[in-house]
Amino acid sequence: MKVEDFDYYLPEELIAQTPLEKRDESRLLVLDKETGDIEHKKFYNIVDYLEEGDTLVLNDSKVLPARLIGIKEETNAVIEILLLKNIKEDIWECLVKPARRIKEGTIISFGDGKLKAKCCGVFDEGIRHIELIYDGILLEILEELGTMPLPPYIHEKLEDQSRYQTVYAKEVGSAAAPTAGLHFTKELLKEIETKGVNICYVTLHVGLGTFRPVSVEKVEDHEMHSEFYTMSKEVADTLNKTKKNNKRIIAVGTTSTRTLETIMSLYNEFKECSGWTNIFIYPGYTFKAIDALITNFHLPKSTLVMLVSTLAGRENILNAYKVAVNEKYRFFSFGDAMFIK
Repeated sequence: MKVEDFDYYLPEELIAQTPLEKRDESRLLVLDKETGDIEHKKFYNIVDYLEEGDTLVLNDSKVLPARLIGIKEETNAVIEILLLKNIKEDIWECLVKPARRIKEGTIISFGDGKLKAKCCGVFDEGIRHIELIYDGILLEILEELGTMPLPPYIHEKLEDQSRYQTVYAKEVGSAAAPTAGLHFTKELLKEIETKGVNICYVTLHVGLGTFRPVSVEKVEDHEMHSEFYTMSKEVADTLNKTKKNNKRIIAVGTTSTRTLETIMSLYNEFKECSGWTNIFIYPGYTFKAIDALITNFHLPKSTLVMLVSTLAGRENILNAYKVAVNEKYRFFSFGDAMFIK
């Protein structure tokens, strides 16, 4: 299977640069995965497509303000680091720019020395292992000195940092937002719950790999990045009950999907667990956990387009994306949404 098979034409002006004023007023393209039929709605209409006894699964991971601009102590060169993953204690895997300036032992200073970073490992593709040196609580320091690591296709400054967080974000650890959830408001979630729909939260900490392009020609040759996930017993019990009652499990976002499919693939049921997943869902995969998906519009030739193509069929997805382009939907992180029912 060729990566090129998942390409589509996207005019640059359709890449959303800023979030809408009201989260749930984004547009919603509803795609029937069996027939390919399409409806055009507003996101708040999602409540009409959910039924009593269904379970909506959201990823409650919170984005770390992980982008830091500092000064290399020996030369005063400006260095940018992006915290990707906490390896142990204060050792982090980071993406560094310009990486060639950062060797083992190099120290970078942020906020007049309030936070320092010492390089303790050098790897390919700009990756460094960094020891963070500070007094106090790291998260508070990052909230003061760091900014949200917006995707590379967003060039506008984000005035309100909270708009790159879901309203239910709780567990700190992501390098990028689980963006399908950005459309929900607390009021909309309450309305969904009032209808008798279960709302459950899993955690998958989104890594930078979510933005990395697929650089191979054959889909099967691509290696997925690993991300940490966790599911509670309460959530597992609710999901197992939903399955038993022949009701639908509706994932919000590809991150929730990958978490649910990983657990079901490992255990053939939902259970309390945590671990690392590098599950790669592309056509040929049979879904074991989810029945429907709320998602955003994804980058051409990305693993995320492959995932939604697996659920709805490649031709249905590419046609839906073509319709979305013609109808001038807004694409990617701050863009509009799709419900694959």
